[in-house]
Amino acid sequence: MTMISTAAVASAILAITNLFTSAEAFSPSLPSTKLTSYMAHLSTQTKLSATPETIVIGGGRIGSLISNDAKLLGRNDPIASSIDANGEGPIFIATRNDVLESIVDECPASRRGDLVFLQNGYLDNFLERKGLLSNTQALLYLSVASLGVDPVDGITSVNPEGLTAATGVHAQAFADRLASLGLKCNVVSASEYRPAMFEKLIWIATYMLVGTAKDCNSVGQAGSDHAQLVQDIISELVSAVGAKEGIAFPSGTIERLAAYTDVVTDFPCGVKEFEWRNKYFYDLGDDACPIHNGLLRECAEKGKLGFELP
Repeated sequence: MTMISTAAVASAILAITNLFTSAEAFSPSLPSTKLTSYMAHLSTQTKLSATPETIVIGGGRIGSLISNDAKLLGRNDPIASSIDANGEGPIFIATRNDVLESIVDECPASRRGDLVFLQNGYLDNFLERKGLLSNTQALLYLSVASLGVDPVDGITSVNPEGLTAATGVHAQAFADRLASLGLKCNVVSASEYRPAMFEKLIWIATYMLVGTAKDCNSVGQAGSDHAQLVQDIISELVSAVGAKEGIAFPSGTIERLAAYTDVVTDFPCGVKEFEWRNKYFYDLGDDACPIHNGLLRECAEKGKLGFELP
């Protein structure tokens, strides 16, 4: 019985010796007596890479459209506790501009670089104030009439490649998401994006303003019934932005925007979100934007605006 016990002990000692010998072969400079403490240290210092997770904030027309296989956060979902501070992946914000402040503030600081802004309008001042000017942004040249309705892509006779564009670290992820829906998106550099952003801003500011001032039912009617006025304002705003920002627009702005208007011809008119849209041009002054600013004041005098001009 004693001989059997001795053999068993000897076998166990041999197994332990082999275990430490193997560990030393893997890391020859590590004394076997420190293996246990080293492994414990390693487990606390090594962080496994997070699995990328796509998040969409906003369950409206655009948010619902792009939320397939993504985590969708609606109006009542808490932002801070719904986003993993140690995670990674794009966080698409598909909401109105007036809630951007709270969304950014509630997002974990470590994830704010993953925020992707899909809003219309001039965001530069807001993004600069938040330290997010280099974040991914996208220009959506598409229309979704109502929740669940198939989108109309911004493919025009002038731009068959589509006008939707994105720039930034998550631009390709956004383009891939749209591609899965049969929609086009051009991934562009920051320098290419900037004139495109202002061109979209000019489209919104011009067609919505002319349509409101002239009691048009749609942007299509504004473009067809008041073509010269539309063209005059677009030319004025292109010149004003070029002078202010030092931007050279690619030729054909009027034609590009008219062709897009044909695609979304039934879209209703309305001067909205002034702070994010027409205000940029209004603040440039009457010398730079006399037609635009005069028409805006005319709308205010006739009670056609839902806000007071500054």
